Amino acid sequence: MRVAMFWMFVSYFIGSLPTGYLVARIFRGVDIRTVGSGSIGATNVRRLMGLGWAVFVTLVDMFKGALALLLTVDSASSDPWLLSLSALAVVLGHNYPVWLRFRGGKGVATTYGTMFFIWPYNSFAIVLMSGALWYAVMTSTRYVSLASMVSLLALPAFFWMLDAPLPFILLALSLALLALFRHRANVSRLLEGRESPV
Repeated sequence: MRVAMFWMFVSYFIGSLPTGYLVARIFRGVDIRTVGSGSIGATNVRRLMGLGWAVFVTLVDMFKGALALLLTVDSASSDPWLLSLSALAVVLGHNYPVWLRFRGGKGVATTYGTMFFIWPYNSFAIVLMSGALWYAVMTSTRYVSLASMVSLLALPAFFWMLDAPLPFILLALSLALLALFRHRANVSRLLEGRESPV
């Protein structure tokens, strides 16, 4: 139990690095939470700073998820339950960073960063399939939020189809539901026809 608590603590603080907030504050002198959707994620960074910075924020946020998971595996254990708790903690850190009074991003990139490494090599294929689904939905609808939600909701189905360990299926489902909750304002705007396309 103490090992699990330690790695959840470490993972939370890795995830809590507010990449989008820091980029906007350092390079534009702007609090990203006062712009657009108020999120610190890459989509909102794109609105303020353009595609290049959005890609940078996405990659760093993915790396946070990957780093937390790889450190847990290397230093602690490859136990599926421990890995799943570490992965959940890093996404919660991104979504609810203590440094920003628990007002963070929506966790999409960080989720993908963790899920990519959670179950090599099967998870590589699963994340690539989910990423392809994201791209298909985004290019056909022009809604990043819809693409993110659909692709993340597909993750637990893909893990189940490949007969993944139960902790990984439950993790994928939990992160998908968390992302859906974090996108609740986007869901309302989509239903009302007010969501901004790319």
